[in-house]
Amino acid sequence: MTSRDSQVWDAQAATFDDEPDHGLHDPLVRDAWRSLLRSLLPPMPARVADLGCGTGTLSLLLAEDGYAVDGVDFSPEMVRRATAKVGSFPGTTFTVGDVAAPALDQAAYDVVLCRHVLWALPAPADVLDHWLRLLVPDGRLVLVEGSWSTGAGLTSAETVALVEGAGLAAETRQLDDPAYWGRPISDERYVVVGRRLA
Repeated sequence: MTSRDSQVWDAQAATFDDEPDHGLHDPLVRDAWRSLLRSLLPPMPARVADLGCGTGTLSLLLAEDGYAVDGVDFSPEMVRRATAKVGSFPGTTFTVGDVAAPALDQAAYDVVLCRHVLWALPAPADVLDHWLRLLVPDGRLVLVEGSWSTGAGLTSAETVALVEGAGLAAETRQLDDPAYWGRPISDERYVVVGRRLA
């Protein structure tokens, strides 16, 4: 990502949480995401790297549940807002950095979580290799992605192929319930969980 990309996202930060699935202001949408994360993540205590954390909304849900969260985003304004939203929780940090190769401790995370970012990164297979180095041996990738009506994104088959190409077993769950998005959707939205093969 370039500095210009960072400026674009800085400019969007003020209104980023206006989208129902970004700000999670609607209790029904918020509860849907909280339940989803609880079903995908290991029990506490666990440490999560939230890559492309944006304004920190998912980080907040995790911190409220007692997870230790390290968020990374390349937009300084997003990180500022995430810190203001979540920074008071113990064990939670936010830093400006390259989410494709984050400067985080290796072999230190139970979960690498990324929502709606992998599709936009160049060389996603290389990105996954970097992210796997962050995980403890039994850690997991949790990738929320989509193939949107705009033509952007990754299909679930493409994401599964990337995860399996990284040497992981992949499990897919479609996220077509309007509760996640605050409205009905007509495109493909899903989560892929990747775990190391036994």
